[in-house]
Amino acid sequence: MKSAWNDTDAKDAVARYGAAGLSADVALRVYTTRLLGRDPKLVLHGGGNTSVKTRATDLNGDETDVLCVKGSGWDMATIEPAGMPAVRLEALRRLRARDAMPDDEMVRVQRANLIDPSSPNPSVETLLHAFVPHKFVDHTHSAAVLGLIDQPNGPDRAREVYGARMGIVPYILPGFGLAKASAQVFDADPTVDGLILEKHGIFTFGADAREAYERMIEMVTLAEERLKRGRKAVFVSAQMPQQVAALTDIAPILRGACALPDAKTEGAWKRFVLDFRTGDAILNFINGADVSRYAQAGVITPDHTIRTKNWPLIAPAPAVGEGVAFRAAVREAVAAFVKRYEDYFARNNARVGGDRIMLDPCPRVALVPGVGLFGLGTSAKEARVAADLAEAAVEAITDAEASGTFESISEGDMFDCEYWPLEQAKLGSAKPLPLAGQIAVVTGAGGAIGAATALAFARAGAEVALLDRDLAAAQAKAKAIGGAALAVACDVTDASSVREAFAQVVARFGGVDILVSNAGAAWQGKIGEIDEATLRESFELNFFAHQKMAQAAVKIMRAQGTGGCLLFNVSKQAINPGPNFGPYGLPKAATLFLVRQYALDYGADGIRANAVNADRIRSGLLTDDFIKERSKARGLTEKDYMSGNLLGREVTADDVAQAFLAQALALKTTADVTTVDGGNIAAALR
Repeated sequence: MKSAWNDTDAKDAVARYGAAGLSADVALRVYTTRLLGRDPKLVLHGGGNTSVKTRATDLNGDETDVLCVKGSGWDMATIEPAGMPAVRLEALRRLRARDAMPDDEMVRVQRANLIDPSSPNPSVETLLHAFVPHKFVDHTHSAAVLGLIDQPNGPDRAREVYGARMGIVPYILPGFGLAKASAQVFDADPTVDGLILEKHGIFTFGADAREAYERMIEMVTLAEERLKRGRKAVFVSAQMPQQVAALTDIAPILRGACALPDAKTEGAWKRFVLDFRTGDAILNFINGADVSRYAQAGVITPDHTIRTKNWPLIAPAPAVGEGVAFRAAVREAVAAFVKRYEDYFARNNARVGGDRIMLDPCPRVALVPGVGLFGLGTSAKEARVAADLAEAAVEAITDAEASGTFESISEGDMFDCEYWPLEQAKLGSAKPLPLAGQIAVVTGAGGAIGAATALAFARAGAEVALLDRDLAAAQAKAKAIGGAALAVACDVTDASSVREAFAQVVARFGGVDILVSNAGAAWQGKIGEIDEATLRESFELNFFAHQKMAQAAVKIMRAQGTGGCLLFNVSKQAINPGPNFGPYGLPKAATLFLVRQYALDYGADGIRANAVNADRIRSGLLTDDFIKERSKARGLTEKDYMSGNLLGREVTADDVAQAFLAQALALKTTADVTTVDGGNIAAALR
C-alpha cells in the first residue's frame, strides 16, 4: 500500500477551507479522511472514522477544546467539514470515569456537547477517539488487517507482525465499553502507534494529519506483506457443470426467488435489485468445495452486518438447459436461508429480552458457483453497497484461509450488532418509495413522453432503463435523471436489438418488472392511396415492435414469478381515427387489441397489461413545426389548437407519464385504457 499524501494537494486544502474560515487542523483532517475513504481496501460505504482534537468557537463566541469527529452516516470518501461535527472535548473525557453508559445516554451526552446543535450525530466510536490523547486518530476496516486478525489466534498473529507498536483490544461491541477498554490498553503502553481491534479493524495515531495517515498505510502494508508469506493453496474447486448457464438466464430466477410477498397488499412484492460481480478471485472463492463453511462463517467486521446480513445465500451451480431445476433448487435454498435467519433471530431475541422486531429475512448477498456473486438491495445503490462489501469479504476471507482459518465474531455478537439501534440508524428511516426495488424499461426514452415517464418512475423509486434508437439522446435523459439510470441503444423493430437491450438491463439490475412500450412514429396518407411498404413500415414500429418488447419482457417476468406490468402508448387514433392518419391509426388499433390479449393470457401470472390513450402531446410525433402547420390550417392560435378539448387545457408529456405511473401502481387493474387528452367525446371508449 502506498501513501497518497501530496504536499500540493494538502496546501490547496488548507487554502480552500481556510478561505471559508476553517482551521488548518480541520482542513487537513478532511483531506486525509478522503485519502483513506477513497481506497476500498481500507474503507467502504460509511465504514471507518477519523478525528482531530483542536480549538473552536462556540455559539457564545467562546473558544474551547473540541473533538472534530466523523459524523455518523457520512462517507469518508466524499466528506466535507460539515461531516466532522465538533464536540466539547473535556465533557467527553470526563465520561471515562463512569463504570458504564447506555447507548441512548451516550448519544444524548454527545449531542448535548455539540458546538453546533444542528450538526449530525457524532460517530458511535467518538468516545474512543476522545479517550486517546493523540491529536489525530484514524480508523479503518482494512481488508488486509482483517485477513490477518480474523483468525482463532488473531491476537498472536498481530503481535507477530507489529510487536509492541500496536496495542491489541479484545472484541467488544462499539460504544462506551469499547472506548474504555481501548483507553486501558493504550494506558498500559502509551508509546503504541495505534490499536488493533480484534475482528473489527485498526486505529492509528499521530501528532499531525500526515503522521496518522501514513502510519495507517504502514501498518496495513505490514499486514499485506505478512499475508503474502507462507500462503497455502485454498479453495479446492467443487465439480462444476460442463456448461454454466448465462447470467441473463439465471438472474431473474434468483431475483424472483428472493422476493417477498407483501402480507398486507395482495399482488404486491418486496423486490430486490441485483448487482453482479465476477472474476478469478470471486470464482475461486465461490467454486470451492468447502464454500458453505468459510463463506457462511460470519462477517469480516461487525459494521457489514446491517448491509450484507451475517452470511450469504449459496445457490446451486446452474447448468445450461436446466432452468426449471435451477429455479426449484434456488427457491429451496432461499427457503432454507429464511428459516435459518428466523431461527437465529428467535434464539437471540429471547436472549436479549424479546423486544426486538425482526428485519426482513431475505439474503443481501448471493453466491452462484460458476457464475459470480450478487448484491441485493431495494435500490441499485443498496445492491452495489452489498456487492462491494461482499467483494471485500472475499478478499479478507481468502487471505485468512490462505494462512490459517477464518473466524468471525460469535452469533450473539453479530445479532447484537445487527439489531443495535445505533447501527440501524445508519440506514435511515425514510418511508420506502412506492416502486422501490422495481425495474422499469421505457422505450422511446430519448423523446418527450418517454423521458418524462422514465423520470416519473425514477422519482417513484424504480430503477429505470431508457431505451432509444438514438443512444446519445437516451444518455442525455439518463444523465438528467441521475442515480443508476441506464441508457441502452435499441431499435425496437429489430428482434436481435431487443434481445440485446433486455440482456443489458438484466445484467445491470437483475430483471424487469415494468415495461413502458412507448416508441412510435406517425405516417400519414389516405388509406386507399398509401403504398404497402409505408403501411408495413408503420406496422413494424407501431404494432410489431410493441409485440417484440412485450414478449421479451413477459419471458423475464415469468422467470421471476412475481408478476409485472406491461404499459403501452396506444394513441387516440386507435379509437378516434383522424383524416389521413390511417397508416398510423391502424397499427395502433391492433396494439389496443394486443394490450387486451396480454391481459387475458397472462393475468394468471400476475402480469397486468394496460394502455394510455393520449392526444396532442408536444413530442417527436407532434413537433413545433407540425403544430404551427395544423394551427394555421384550422385558423387557430397554437394555444387554442393545443388546448382544443373539453377542459380547454394543453396536455403535456408529464400528464401521460403520470397516467403510466398510476397504472403501474394499480395492482388490481388490467386491460385498462386511460384517456389523457383533456376531453374528446369522439375518442372516449364506449
